[in-house]
Amino acid sequence: MSATGGAADRHPQRLAARARLGVSLPHRWARRPADLSSVGEVARQAEALGFADLWVTENTTDHATCLDPVVALTHAAAVTSRIGLGVSVVVLPVHHPLHVAHQWACLDALSGGRVVLGVGLGREAHLRDFGVATERPVRRFLDGVQAVRALWAEDRATVTGELVALEDVGIGLRPSSGVGPPLWFGGMVPASLRRAARYADGWMASGHSGHAEFAGSVAVLGQELSDAGRDPSTYPISKRVFLAVDDDPARAEARLRGWFAEVYRDADRALVSGVAGRPGDVAERLHELVDAGATHLVLNPVGHHAEQVDALAELAGLR
Repeated sequence: MSATGGAADRHPQRLAARARLGVSLPHRWARRPADLSSVGEVARQAEALGFADLWVTENTTDHATCLDPVVALTHAAAVTSRIGLGVSVVVLPVHHPLHVAHQWACLDALSGGRVVLGVGLGREAHLRDFGVATERPVRRFLDGVQAVRALWAEDRATVTGELVALEDVGIGLRPSSGVGPPLWFGGMVPASLRRAARYADGWMASGHSGHAEFAGSVAVLGQELSDAGRDPSTYPISKRVFLAVDDDPARAEARLRGWFAEVYRDADRALVSGVAGRPGDVAERLHELVDAGATHLVLNPVGHHAEQVDALAELAGLR
């Protein structure tokens, strides 16, 4: 029995019928030079194939080549008309909430309301790089979330956070809805999941997290949502998945391991966190993540984006 046939037998439903499927734009390259022309090409391709949304990350001080998320998604918005646009995650404590609120309100308006803004704490090194005090990062993060939402909701906002305060301030363009884009949180530790359940509109697990770790986090998040009086069945749960699809599984694994070695400096993490192999085998692993609770997947090829996006649409049943 072929790998594809086996997956189909175990999961008669198409992957695209079980979860919303996003795809990562080519925006982070392990090696230079980067193929910048592929950003718009893949955006148009993904929209034509029926993917739900396009995703980028924020890695300003990365050792790899990485585009700024606002710039990359603005370019993608300009060459598409329907597909969603998301970032996971903006390291909120290193930005002033005024800039974040204004930038993402503008992108949401220019794209016709297609934006999801993922935000996270980041690491201590991020704060040091930007000259931000490393004390009380969680308080700074939550104050920032409060400020962004207030700036979106009010003509003139006053925020009295402990580390972020605004007095009678407005931004140049507010969301027409008065609510703004959905705010998704990252983070895998129990405290992060509790914050996501209380304050976020959705949650995304990182691509570096393992599949077993994801399943455990989903269980914790579900309990936290129930404790917060929120319905887990209507709350978006997402997982970024680094992957390589190839009819030659050894070649797929080598490509994935090489990417993890260069970007994360941990080749052995590749098959813990990522997926590599024949189309049917990759589909099976993605179904397992949906079985574990994912309602949305960000499929993140580690190279050959145009070719991989086409293969992913095929194995997911988008065409």
